[in-house]
Amino acid sequence: MKRMSLAARISLLAACAVGIAVAVASLAAYLTLRSQLHDRLDNSLLDRANLASRSDLIARALPAGITEEVLHAADVQFYVISADGDVGAFAGEGDVRPVSQAEKLVAAGRLSHTFRTINENGVDYRAVTVTTQRPNHALMFTQSTESIENTIDRVGLVLLLVGGGGIIAAGVIGLAVARSALRPVRQLSEAAEHIARTEELNPIPVTGDDELASLAASFNDMLGALQGSRDRQRRLVADAGHELRTPLTSLRTNLELLAQADKRGGMALSSRQEIFADVTAQVEELSTLVGDLVELARDEPLSRTPEPLDLADIVARAADRVRRRAPSVAFDIRVSTWWAVGEAQILERAVTNLLDNAAKWSPAGGTVGITLAGGELTVTDEGPGVAEADMPLIFERFYRASDARMMPGSGLGLSIVRQAAERHGGSVRAVNRHPRGAAFTMVIPGSPGWPPPAERPLPTRPVQQQPGAIHMKL
Repeated sequence: MKRMSLAARISLLAACAVGIAVAVASLAAYLTLRSQLHDRLDNSLLDRANLASRSDLIARALPAGITEEVLHAADVQFYVISADGDVGAFAGEGDVRPVSQAEKLVAAGRLSHTFRTINENGVDYRAVTVTTQRPNHALMFTQSTESIENTIDRVGLVLLLVGGGGIIAAGVIGLAVARSALRPVRQLSEAAEHIARTEELNPIPVTGDDELASLAASFNDMLGALQGSRDRQRRLVADAGHELRTPLTSLRTNLELLAQADKRGGMALSSRQEIFADVTAQVEELSTLVGDLVELARDEPLSRTPEPLDLADIVARAADRVRRRAPSVAFDIRVSTWWAVGEAQILERAVTNLLDNAAKWSPAGGTVGITLAGGELTVTDEGPGVAEADMPLIFERFYRASDARMMPGSGLGLSIVRQAAERHGGSVRAVNRHPRGAAFTMVIPGSPGWPPPAERPLPTRPVQQQPGAIHMKL
């Protein structure tokens, strides 16, 4: 069966199902017909025997014998049996039938009638014996069942031929139906082979509204998802190449300037320090960009090293790191304990990106607000806000607003924030504040108390409960 095609298996199963149904129906019809014919023969013999027993048939039969004209039936044999088992008279073709004990009991009046089958010379005879008005005598009528058996045999042969033809027809029809019904499956198989051979993700046509059409539609949805993933991959590679080209070009230019200056006898110390500072900044920018690209390239689910963590601690560490990079900006931190299960490194990078973004847009002397309550981390700045046209796109990879293209950055920071939130079952959103500034909110599922909700058992070691709320200004 495993080596057969699906259409052949369906055809074979259809033929087997029809064969079983035909066999059961034919057997039932054969047994019913056989039973009815034998019952009809028994009833006919019993009626004729009873009719004869009420006449003076025995009185005439005993002294002179009975002829076929008396019985008015050439296919019936007639016997007069005494209680001793002697046959007093008989009529019909053939020898005298043997007398059984049951027939003696009928003659003695102890049974009203009896049936039995007698086989003689390979021929079956059906015999019925009834009581008579003459004491200690009985009548036995016998009739050959050969005509009935011939009829039953012919009917059995017809049922066999019809059943065999039905099974063959069922197999042929099942094969045709299977091939027709499996046409969409063959189209899917051919489409998959074509995709594997050419890598062309063209959808296949969908006809009808049955399960196979639904399968084809799902296959087309998968092709669309693959095409979208391929497009995003190509766009990521193209954008990454574009973003990497700028710092690399600047690095090469600065290195060429240094090389040419050395050939000419050197350059002033201030100019050399300026070039080295520029090169250092470009290396840092390149390192940040490569790290962001590596982070965005991760597609594995949240199942590597999840651990229970307090988001308030992560926010505090990120704020301390960003404060050192942006000393001209103040940080107003209001956080409450929020336990979650996740990856601390990814969450800390996302929070750091949010704070870096707010510090970059806040003016000197401005304040970055950080609030963590109920699993919602909100970071506010005092910058110009986000343009309405840019608001739907700020979390896309490499997207940079028109007024941000002259500032350092790769356009990957906020997309990393969104990816980190979604990896932990959360979300991120942005709104403008009035009169100035923007607010970015990242939501991380968790619990305000220990233990946090988790999909796997947490460590059983005791955990020191953190204070309920922290407020600091940096």
